[in-house]
This record gives sequence, C-alpha cells and structure tokens, in this order.
Amino acid sequence: MSSIKKKTVLDLFSGCGGMSLGFEQAGYEIKLGIDSWNDALLTFKNNHKDSNTLENDLSSLEPSEIGINSIDVIIGGPPCQGFSIAGKRVIEDERNDLYKSFVKFVDYFKPKAFVMENVPNILSMGKGVVKSKIINDFIDLGYNVNCQVLMSSNYGVPQNRKRAFFVGIKNHNNFEFPKHIDKRKITSREAISDLPDCSIIDGSRYPLPSTSNYQKKIKNGSKYLFNHQLTEHQEKTVKIISLVPDGGNYKDLPEHLKETRKVNIAWTRLNSQKPSFTIDTGHRHHFHYKFNRVPTVRESARIQSFPDNFIFFGSKTSQYRQVGNAVPPLLAKSLANKLKEYLYV
Repeated sequence: MSSIKKKTVLDLFSGCGGMSLGFEQAGYEIKLGIDSWNDALLTFKNNHKDSNTLENDLSSLEPSEIGINSIDVIIGGPPCQGFSIAGKRVIEDERNDLYKSFVKFVDYFKPKAFVMENVPNILSMGKGVVKSKIINDFIDLGYNVNCQVLMSSNYGVPQNRKRAFFVGIKNHNNFEFPKHIDKRKITSREAISDLPDCSIIDGSRYPLPSTSNYQKKIKNGSKYLFNHQLTEHQEKTVKIISLVPDGGNYKDLPEHLKETRKVNIAWTRLNSQKPSFTIDTGHRHHFHYKFNRVPTVRESARIQSFPDNFIFFGSKTSQYRQVGNAVPPLLAKSLANKLKEYLYV
C-alpha cells in the first residue's frame, strides 16, 4: 500500500487518540482530532505530530468550520447515554446532540466509510430499538452498516475489553468484521512484568529487560520509560491488598474486610495468567497481580496496547482517564486493516 495515496481520517471525540493510533499504524493519514478535553488533545498532538487538533464542543460545531474539504474515513465514539426510549421508539433527548453531531459530520463529508465505537449494551438498549435507530440514520445517508461487539483480547490486546462498533461503507456491501488474530491470548504478566515496583523518572532508561515478545513489540524501539509513577496508598489499603492473591478479589478477604468497599469489583487483582479485565479510568479498585498497588499509567497503557513511545500528558488523574477511555490501538488497527479491503476498490 506504500505507493498508494494514504486514506485520510477525521477523528471525532478523539480523546487522546487510541483509535487514531490504530489507524495510523495501519497506514492511514490522521488529518484532525476533535474533542472538548484539553489534556487529551495535548496528548493527541504530541503523539500524532503530523496531525492537527481542535478543541471544541462537537454539539455546536459545524463541519464547514473545521477547514477540511474532504475526508475518506470518519472515526469516533460519541457518548450515547442520551438515548431515551418510549415503547418501540427513540424519543428526542438533548443529551443526544453529540451522537447527532457524528451523524451530521458523516452527512456533510460523505466519507467512503465511518467507524463509530460505543459501549456493548448500545446494541441491546430498548430491545434493539437504539441499534435500529443508529443503523437507519446512516442508511438514510447512503451507507450500508454492520455492527458487532468485539473482544479486544482476540486482537492481540492483553485485556478482556468488549466494545461495540458500527461500520458503514458508502454504496458497498456490508462490512465483514476482522476474524480473531490469535487464539492464544496475551496475559497481564506478558504485558507488564518488566515494569518495576518503583517510580521511574520520565525519560529514564528501562531498569529491566523485556521478558516477552509482547513487551519487545510494545516498546516499539523506545529506549526510555515514561508515565511510570507509583500511586501512594494508605498503609491500611496496602495491608488489605496484600491479603488478596494473584487473580483474586474481595471474596478472598476475611469477613470483616469484605465490606470495606461497597462495589463488587473492589479489591480485584489482575490475573497474571490471563488477559486483564477491563481497566477503568482510575477508580482504584483494581490492583497489580503481584505488587500491592494499582497499576501505573504506563502499565495501564500497556494493557490497552499503547506502545511505550506514546506519552501521556496532564495530571496523573487525567492520564488514567485518557488511557481508560481510549479504544485499544491494536483493536483499532485490526479494524483499520480490514477496512482497506473496502476502500481500495
């Protein structure tokens, strides 16, 4: 594909650029990332140096205002919590302005394809009413649309993270989602075992050698480590974590400690022999499989399949949110590679 002109991409609700990174790795040109979150855009800009960013509220932004005349692919994950259902129909809800803006941008640019990402239960909301609404909105614009929930760990990501994707192709047969890359899944240990139980100053050399093929791949030629600063827990918290075994959770604690956190995901350790569960945006309920602490931003980024030379900016809290909200790049890359079959015809 190197001699063929790269397909251009517009990333709406881009966050720090996880989906864009996957498309970039697959050989696309990312023209612009748009979001209202400044920290995430700072990360996006520093890691997609040939791309532009725009900080704006997409619910009020007109496509004609962004300074782009044409685009091949639109990607993004608009928040869809505004879908309200009455009987068998979706009723108008102003919280849906962000979803509508994605539709508006697709209508304006009429790209060859779009990829819209969301939470898995978007497909079952209202017994499928919301899914039908989304598909019909894009059919009305001339797209054939297919949707599916994908498990990230089936595509080389060391995490059992499910995401729903709607893929629309302009005037073409329905998109067929990529098949599983490898039946053998990457484990948490393979992802992060070379990262130490101590804070590392940004830009320091790696203190430990790689111990897995995934670690060698994810370093991506990087010689220096970033975003690996430990969270300091209270002594009581450390003691409780220490009672939970590799892959365990609150059920492994003594009775008097089981109720110390009122959520069913509390005190959960990664399982070193399996892919990670879905990492959150920094709620501090999930802990390293071996060390008595939450994973660092870099460990979380590894679990999301961000390469080590992808550096996160902003406060540590913001960095955790950026990582947790992102589409895993390796999953996005698989989608992007499959999409080429429909774009270069």
